[in-house]
Amino acid sequence: MPNIDATAPAGPAGFNALGAAGAEAGLLACCASPVFAREVAARRPYRDLAALESAVEAAVLGLPWPEVLTALAAHPRIGEPPRDGGAASGATGRGTDAPGVTGPGADGAGAAGRDAAGDGGGPVPPGAGGREASWSRREQSGVAGADPAVLAALAEGNRAYEARFGHIYLVRAAGLTAGEMLDRLRARLRNDEETERDVVRTELAGIARLRVARLLEDPEGAA
Repeated sequence: MPNIDATAPAGPAGFNALGAAGAEAGLLACCASPVFAREVAARRPYRDLAALESAVEAAVLGLPWPEVLTALAAHPRIGEPPRDGGAASGATGRGTDAPGVTGPGADGAGAAGRDAAGDGGGPVPPGAGGREASWSRREQSGVAGADPAVLAALAEGNRAYEARFGHIYLVRAAGLTAGEMLDRLRARLRNDEETERDVVRTELAGIARLRVARLLEDPEGAA
């Protein structure tokens, strides 16, 4: 069991007060890479949210590609419900914050390991379950009530993206409409592999920064 003080406050103080396991569990809901979670938790204490956000961004941008793929595994496709209703999810270097269907893998990581029904691979690391699912639903609100033609185009675009890059399209969906997500997908299809990997890391870092701010609203909820 994580060493958690039941009286710990919210905010940086509450996060700093968590035991290592509790802090890492919360961080895994922000970015489901165990390497990321260990690194950011180990750098505590943080004086404020800005310091924590800066550490989160640096840690994500510095992840080796296999760890990026592990982190992608916790993200449901846009328009799909979180896997298992947000309980345990799949993680074998597969996943996204955007829509699509399966495609071939690259670097030993077929990052699209779900079909159109949202089926997953192996278990996501602990801490990335119900909380991550709740955040994903909030971030994906831009697809609610979207034109079916746009949703179909997103699915088709994601098939093309996965065929090109070997992993699922990831986008920081918060605040975007379905049409904007589609426009970004189409633009990114023109990237070469190296450029696209940089974009994926940047999108993943943006999602993690957004989520860590939410984490500080209730750091104990990590456990």
